Amino acid sequence: MDGDNKFGGFPEEAFNFLRDLELNNNREWFESNRSVYEDRVLRPAQEFVVGMGERLKSISPRVSAIPLIDKSIFRIYRDTRFSNDKTPYKTHIGLLFWEGPRKKLENPNYYVQLNKSSIFVGAGEYIFPPDLLRSYRDSVVHPRRGAELKRILDGIAPNPSYKIGGRHYKKVPRGYDPGHPNAGLLLHNGLYAYSESALPEEIYSPSFVDYCFGMFRDMHPLQKWLARTNHL
Repeated sequence: MDGDNKFGGFPEEAFNFLRDLELNNNREWFESNRSVYEDRVLRPAQEFVVGMGERLKSISPRVSAIPLIDKSIFRIYRDTRFSNDKTPYKTHIGLLFWEGPRKKLENPNYYVQLNKSSIFVGAGEYIFPPDLLRSYRDSVVHPRRGAELKRILDGIAPNPSYKIGGRHYKKVPRGYDPGHPNAGLLLHNGLYAYSESALPEEIYSPSFVDYCFGMFRDMHPLQKWLARTNHL
Protein backbone atom coordinates (compact mmCIF):
# COMPACT_ATOMS: atom_id res chain seq x y z
CA MET A 1 0.00 0.00 0.00
CA ASP A 2 1.23 3.49 -0.86
CA GLY A 3 2.14 5.27 2.35
CA ASP A 4 1.11 8.62 0.83
CA ASN A 5 -2.55 7.58 0.70
CA LYS A 6 -4.59 9.20 3.47
CA PHE A 7 -7.98 8.04 4.61
CA GLY A 8 -10.68 10.22 3.10
CA GLY A 9 -13.74 8.28 4.17
CA PHE A 10 -15.59 5.30 2.78
CA PRO A 11 -17.44 6.04 -0.47
CA GLU A 12 -21.14 5.35 -0.82
CA GLU A 13 -20.19 2.75 -3.43
CA ALA A 14 -18.70 0.61 -0.64
CA PHE A 15 -22.10 0.19 0.99
CA ASN A 16 -23.84 -0.22 -2.34
CA PHE A 17 -21.40 -3.05 -2.97
CA LEU A 18 -22.25 -4.72 0.35
CA ARG A 19 -25.96 -4.34 -0.35
CA ASP A 20 -25.61 -5.81 -3.84
CA LEU A 21 -23.38 -8.62 -2.59
CA GLU A 22 -26.10 -9.62 -0.15
CA LEU A 23 -28.45 -10.04 -3.11
CA ASN A 24 -25.86 -11.68 -5.37
CA ASN A 25 -23.74 -13.76 -3.04
CA ASN A 26 -22.05 -15.93 -5.64
CA ARG A 27 -18.62 -16.22 -7.22
CA GLU A 28 -19.67 -15.09 -10.69
CA TRP A 29 -21.09 -11.79 -9.45
CA PHE A 30 -18.18 -11.15 -7.10
CA GLU A 31 -15.55 -11.76 -9.77
CA SER A 32 -17.32 -9.43 -12.18
CA ASN A 33 -17.32 -6.76 -9.45
CA ARG A 34 -13.93 -7.50 -7.92
CA SER A 35 -12.51 -4.16 -9.07
CA VAL A 36 -15.27 -2.35 -7.17
CA TYR A 37 -14.43 -4.33 -4.04
CA GLU A 38 -10.71 -3.65 -4.35
CA ASP A 39 -11.01 0.07 -5.13
CA ARG A 40 -14.10 1.14 -3.18
CA VAL A 41 -14.05 -1.23 -0.22
CA LEU A 42 -10.58 -2.68 0.35
CA ARG A 43 -8.48 0.39 -0.44
CA PRO A 44 -10.31 2.77 1.94
CA ALA A 45 -10.31 0.00 4.56
CA GLN A 46 -6.53 -0.17 4.31
CA GLU A 47 -6.26 3.60 4.60
CA PHE A 48 -8.55 3.55 7.63
CA VAL A 49 -6.38 0.91 9.33
CA VAL A 50 -3.28 3.06 8.85
CA GLY A 51 -4.99 6.21 10.14
CA MET A 52 -6.63 4.50 13.09
CA GLY A 53 -3.45 2.65 13.97
CA GLU A 54 -1.62 5.96 14.29
CA ARG A 55 -4.32 7.34 16.59
CA LEU A 56 -4.56 4.21 18.73
CA LYS A 57 -0.85 4.24 19.50
CA SER A 58 -1.48 7.35 21.61
CA ILE A 59 -3.46 5.22 24.10
CA SER A 60 -2.26 1.68 23.28
CA PRO A 61 1.38 2.01 22.16
CA ARG A 62 1.76 -1.72 21.44
CA VAL A 63 -1.38 -2.06 19.34
CA SER A 64 -1.06 -3.93 16.03
CA ALA A 65 -2.58 -2.22 12.99
CA ILE A 66 -1.54 -4.00 9.81
CA PRO A 67 -3.43 -2.95 6.64
CA LEU A 68 -3.44 -6.37 5.04
CA ILE A 69 -6.07 -9.04 4.49
CA ASP A 70 -5.92 -11.66 7.27
CA LYS A 71 -4.17 -9.12 9.50
CA SER A 72 -6.23 -6.07 10.48
CA ILE A 73 -8.65 -6.64 7.61
CA PHE A 74 -10.76 -9.77 7.74
CA ARG A 75 -10.97 -11.70 4.51
CA ILE A 76 -14.28 -11.40 2.69
CA TYR A 77 -14.40 -15.13 1.96
CA ARG A 78 -16.50 -17.12 4.40
CA ASP A 79 -15.39 -20.44 5.88
CA THR A 80 -18.34 -22.62 4.90
CA ARG A 81 -16.91 -25.97 5.98
CA PHE A 82 -18.89 -26.23 9.21
CA SER A 83 -21.82 -23.98 8.36
CA ASN A 84 -25.23 -24.68 6.93
CA ASP A 85 -24.98 -21.32 5.18
CA LYS A 86 -22.91 -21.99 2.07
CA THR A 87 -22.90 -18.45 0.69
CA PRO A 88 -19.24 -17.78 -0.15
CA TYR A 89 -18.82 -14.14 0.90
CA LYS A 90 -19.27 -12.05 4.03
CA THR A 91 -21.51 -9.05 3.57
CA HIS A 92 -19.68 -6.82 6.07
CA ILE A 93 -16.23 -5.30 6.52
CA GLY A 94 -14.35 -6.35 9.67
CA LEU A 95 -11.35 -4.33 10.92
CA LEU A 96 -9.30 -5.45 13.94
CA PHE A 97 -6.56 -3.78 16.01
CA TRP A 98 -5.15 -6.18 18.58
CA GLU A 99 -2.92 -5.76 21.59
CA GLY A 100 -0.87 -8.65 22.89
CA PRO A 101 1.60 -11.40 21.99
CA ARG A 102 -0.84 -14.18 21.16
CA LYS A 103 -2.69 -14.94 17.92
CA LYS A 104 -4.66 -11.83 17.05
CA LEU A 105 -8.10 -13.12 18.07
CA GLU A 106 -6.74 -14.35 21.40
CA ASN A 107 -5.81 -10.82 22.46
CA PRO A 108 -7.87 -7.86 23.65
CA ASN A 109 -8.68 -5.79 20.60
CA TYR A 110 -10.42 -2.80 19.11
CA TYR A 111 -12.90 -3.72 16.39
CA VAL A 112 -14.97 -1.96 13.73
CA GLN A 113 -17.56 -3.75 11.62
CA LEU A 114 -19.34 -2.03 8.74
CA ASN A 115 -22.53 -3.43 7.28
CA LYS A 116 -24.63 -2.07 4.42
CA SER A 117 -26.52 0.29 6.75
CA SER A 118 -25.03 -0.07 10.25
CA ILE A 119 -21.83 0.01 12.25
CA PHE A 120 -20.49 -1.91 15.25
CA VAL A 121 -17.59 -0.47 17.29
CA GLY A 122 -16.18 -2.42 20.22
CA ALA A 123 -13.21 -2.99 22.48
CA GLY A 124 -12.27 -5.88 24.72
CA GLU A 125 -12.20 -9.62 24.22
CA TYR A 126 -15.04 -11.41 22.41
CA ILE A 127 -14.16 -14.87 23.74
CA PHE A 128 -11.37 -15.66 26.19
CA PRO A 129 -9.00 -18.42 25.13
CA PRO A 130 -9.65 -21.45 27.37
CA ASP A 131 -6.28 -21.14 29.09
CA LEU A 132 -7.00 -17.52 30.06
CA LEU A 133 -10.55 -17.94 31.32
CA ARG A 134 -9.35 -18.96 34.79
CA SER A 135 -7.02 -15.95 34.92
CA TYR A 136 -9.93 -13.67 34.05
CA ARG A 137 -12.17 -15.20 36.73
CA ASP A 138 -9.47 -14.95 39.38
CA SER A 139 -8.99 -11.28 38.50
CA VAL A 140 -12.74 -10.64 38.69
CA VAL A 141 -12.83 -11.81 42.34
CA HIS A 142 -9.44 -10.33 43.30
CA PRO A 143 -9.94 -7.55 45.89
CA ARG A 144 -7.98 -4.93 43.95
CA ARG A 145 -8.29 -6.00 40.32
CA GLY A 146 -11.95 -6.89 40.66
CA ALA A 147 -12.77 -3.54 42.26
CA GLU A 148 -10.90 -1.77 39.47
CA LEU A 149 -12.89 -3.63 36.84
CA LYS A 150 -16.16 -2.69 38.52
CA ARG A 151 -15.14 0.99 38.53
CA ILE A 152 -14.28 0.76 34.83
CA LEU A 153 -17.60 -0.82 33.88
CA ASP A 154 -19.50 1.62 36.09
CA GLY A 155 -17.78 4.41 34.17
CA ILE A 156 -18.84 3.01 30.79
CA ALA A 157 -22.40 2.01 31.68
CA PRO A 158 -23.96 5.49 32.04
CA ASN A 159 -23.39 6.23 28.35
CA PRO A 160 -26.61 5.05 26.67
CA SER A 161 -24.74 4.37 23.43
CA TYR A 162 -22.58 1.68 25.04
CA LYS A 163 -23.38 -1.87 26.07
CA ILE A 164 -21.35 -4.60 27.76
CA GLY A 165 -21.19 -7.99 26.06
CA GLY A 166 -19.79 -11.44 26.66
CA ARG A 167 -22.24 -12.94 29.15
CA HIS A 168 -22.58 -16.63 28.32
CA TYR A 169 -23.07 -18.93 31.33
CA LYS A 170 -26.20 -19.39 33.43
CA LYS A 171 -24.45 -20.36 36.68
CA VAL A 172 -21.38 -19.11 38.50
CA PRO A 173 -18.58 -21.61 37.83
CA ARG A 174 -17.70 -24.13 40.48
CA GLY A 175 -15.15 -22.90 42.99
CA TYR A 176 -16.34 -19.27 42.96
CA ASP A 177 -18.71 -17.56 45.39
CA PRO A 178 -22.15 -16.88 43.85
CA GLY A 179 -22.57 -14.13 46.45
CA HIS A 180 -19.48 -12.20 45.37
CA PRO A 181 -20.22 -8.58 44.32
CA ASN A 182 -18.74 -9.35 40.88
CA ALA A 183 -20.49 -12.71 40.51
CA GLY A 184 -22.31 -11.50 37.37
CA LEU A 185 -18.98 -11.08 35.61
CA LEU A 186 -18.16 -14.72 36.31
CA LEU A 187 -20.95 -15.63 33.87
CA HIS A 188 -18.90 -14.20 31.00
CA ASN A 189 -16.74 -16.12 28.54
CA GLY A 190 -15.71 -12.80 26.99
CA LEU A 191 -15.89 -9.16 28.03
CA TYR A 192 -16.22 -6.17 25.75
CA ALA A 193 -17.88 -2.79 25.43
CA TYR A 194 -19.61 -1.95 22.19
CA SER A 195 -21.85 0.43 20.32
CA GLU A 196 -24.19 -0.34 17.43
CA SER A 197 -25.88 2.30 15.30
CA ALA A 198 -26.88 3.33 11.82
CA LEU A 199 -24.06 4.48 9.56
CA PRO A 200 -22.98 7.96 10.72
CA GLU A 201 -22.38 10.82 8.30
CA GLU A 202 -18.73 10.84 9.41
CA ILE A 203 -18.18 7.52 7.66
CA TYR A 204 -17.93 9.31 4.31
CA SER A 205 -15.18 11.68 5.46
CA PRO A 206 -11.73 11.68 7.11
CA SER A 207 -13.44 12.45 10.44
CA PHE A 208 -14.58 8.81 10.65
CA VAL A 209 -11.23 8.05 12.29
CA ASP A 210 -12.02 10.62 14.99
CA TYR A 211 -15.55 9.23 15.33
CA CYS A 212 -14.34 5.69 16.06
CA PHE A 213 -11.35 6.80 18.11
CA GLY A 214 -13.63 8.74 20.46
CA MET A 215 -15.46 5.52 21.30
CA PHE A 216 -12.23 3.54 21.55
CA ARG A 217 -10.89 6.13 23.98
CA ASP A 218 -14.00 5.74 26.16
CA MET A 219 -13.62 1.96 26.09
CA HIS A 220 -9.85 2.03 26.56
CA PRO A 221 -9.87 1.50 30.36
CA LEU A 222 -11.53 -1.90 29.81
CA GLN A 223 -9.11 -2.74 27.01
CA LYS A 224 -6.18 -1.77 29.24
CA TRP A 225 -7.49 -3.85 32.16
CA LEU A 226 -7.85 -6.93 29.96
CA ALA A 227 -4.45 -6.47 28.33
CA ARG A 228 -2.73 -6.07 31.69
CA THR A 229 -4.65 -8.83 33.45
CA ASN A 230 -4.55 -11.55 30.82
CA HIS A 231 -1.67 -10.84 28.51
CA LEU A 232 0.87 -8.08 29.03
